[in-house]
Amino acid sequence: MATADRVRLRAVVHGTVQGVNFRYYTRQQARRLGLTGYVRNRGDGTVEVLAEGPRRAVEELYAWLQVGPPMAEVTAVDAVWQPPTDECKSFEVRY
Repeated sequence: MATADRVRLRAVVHGTVQGVNFRYYTRQQARRLGLTGYVRNRGDGTVEVLAEGPRRAVEELYAWLQVGPPMAEVTAVDAVWQPPTDECKSFEVRY
């Protein structure tokens, strides 16, 4: 696939997003979409997501992040779109 069809999303998700299995469900969604990257909790109560892959799949994950899993209450998603770097080989939860 041409690089122009691939993107990198770096997102910070705000709201009630820790303690609600947000990382688990994000990993599940990203793997279903065939993306690479990671998800991790941040000390300020937000969740950071880095995802790379085909533009359509990353956009689908971004749309999902706006809502999150059933117990989450997402209030905002800060997103930065970048060219892919292919630094990750799978999608994982980081601690």
